[in-house]
Amino acid sequence: MKIFKFGGASVKDAESVKNVSMVLKSQGFTKCLLVISAMGKTTNELEKVVELYFKKDNYQTEIEKIKRKHIEIAEGLFPENHPVFAEINLFFDDIDSFLRRNKSPNYNFVYDQVVSCGEMISTKIVSEYLNEIQFTNQWLDSRDYIKTDNSYREGVVNWTKTEEFIKTLNPEVCYVTQGFIGSDDNNFTVTLGREGSDYSAAIFAYCLNAEAMTIWKDVPGVMTGDPRKFEDVTLLSNISYEEAIEMAYYGASVIHPKTLQPLQQKNIPFYVKSFVDPTKEGTKVGISDKNQSEESYILKENQTLLKISTRDFSFIAEDHMSLIFGYLSKYKIKVSLMQNSAISLALCLEDKFNHADELNDELQKVFKTEMIKNVSLFTVRNAKKENIDKFYQERSVLMEQISKNTLQMVTQ
Repeated sequence: MKIFKFGGASVKDAESVKNVSMVLKSQGFTKCLLVISAMGKTTNELEKVVELYFKKDNYQTEIEKIKRKHIEIAEGLFPENHPVFAEINLFFDDIDSFLRRNKSPNYNFVYDQVVSCGEMISTKIVSEYLNEIQFTNQWLDSRDYIKTDNSYREGVVNWTKTEEFIKTLNPEVCYVTQGFIGSDDNNFTVTLGREGSDYSAAIFAYCLNAEAMTIWKDVPGVMTGDPRKFEDVTLLSNISYEEAIEMAYYGASVIHPKTLQPLQQKNIPFYVKSFVDPTKEGTKVGISDKNQSEESYILKENQTLLKISTRDFSFIAEDHMSLIFGYLSKYKIKVSLMQNSAISLALCLEDKFNHADELNDELQKVFKTEMIKNVSLFTVRNAKKENIDKFYQERSVLMEQISKNTLQMVTQ
């Protein structure tokens, strides 16, 4: 089977959904599984619903707005009395019904039950449209196949159960399913982390021993830098799994960090291609003698720099490190870069759930700390020695680290 993943931008309106069918036509619509994200900015809009709900504000108006958008998209794709309109209404009734009867104060649990509906609705619309134009497919609820623990908003996949369920799929059939979501042992929805649809596609690819996996983006492929942030960037036509994993880890937004390892395990080729022009080659990630190691630039914004030192000038020892990383785990804060000396530790942190202040409060009971928010982590992969000096120009550098072929700096 082939796995195709389409993100929110590729299904943002009726014309975009029609374009998906053109992409599929160019690729051949046989033996494939489509993983589809929520339409356009629906995830952001549903996040606002959750925020309003916890503020005890009028979230119903926001739900109605989102529903109206989806109805309008469907009106551009289906005849007036098509059953999909009833399905769309039902999904939004379910959101409202869940919030009315919910008793859980757990923000992350409520978030997952509500925000996941974006994927459910978008896949139903795309699946029904493809069937309407004779691209025969079956709609799947990915929560019946991807099983996780109950770490809401950051689900950990139970690979044994997941593989067991996914292997029951018929490889001769075409399927449409959701990215980003799975379910726990109690069948509650669990999301796999923001932008986790690529990871969902990789999970299906791994479990189905897929021939290849392609994600369709509004860019030509993996570039040497985000063209919105850097000048004179070029397309990387071939890169290794290792290079792609490093780029994703350092913050390259085109690839979700967890996507690559399942594909590398089974040597499944991974393509990043443009849904604007599906005939272009894009980027191939895999084993190849054509793999490139070009100088590449990655800017990871909205980071927090935390400097930690002991109060008595003793060394930062293993017991200190254990305590610090225990708190990082507790608050689900990820380390993007770390640097330690005998008496201090500096951490560049990604704080997706806004717990940095709580972490800092805990650490100040034992350590001296200094916290600087809204910094950026700038990474140069395969840095050329002759270029290094220019990267320091016009940058206020708070921390830096140079390894064999990677330059990293935390800047304000």
